[in-house]
Amino acid sequence: MNEFEWHRQLRDLRQPLAPQRDLWAAIENALDDIDTIRPAATPAHPRAHTARWLVAASLAASLLLAGGIGWHLRHAPAATPLADTAATPWKPADPRLAGAAVELDAARMELQLAIQQAPDSPALQRLLNRTEHQQTQLRQLAGQAG
Repeated sequence: MNEFEWHRQLRDLRQPLAPQRDLWAAIENALDDIDTIRPAATPAHPRAHTARWLVAASLAASLLLAGGIGWHLRHAPAATPLADTAATPWKPADPRLAGAAVELDAARMELQLAIQQAPDSPALQRLLNRTEHQQTQLRQLAGQAG
């Protein structure tokens, strides 16, 4: 199949397609069935009131939990970077790993500069931790390669 046939098939897909049967009649019948089961004037069941309160209480508890976690993360001390392994540039003997080591070291330095500008950013801290973890994995990989 060449590109022209592919474009022709795509143009054919833009044509409107009518459903095989009328869907509105089925929807209208379903709505009529709901009205016959429970008329609109019927008062709500007493348990429905309790269920609403339970939903509201669970929503409030969820929001309170999310707020507490957010507050804790904002006021938690920043994670300390890994020891001297992340602070010193490292170049493995294997040339396949050397490029990755240079890139990870450059990324770590850029993230540290960004954290100096925005010290309260948890996203930057997570990225820095991930980069340092990747550097550690690269060092382990170089040790395994011999």
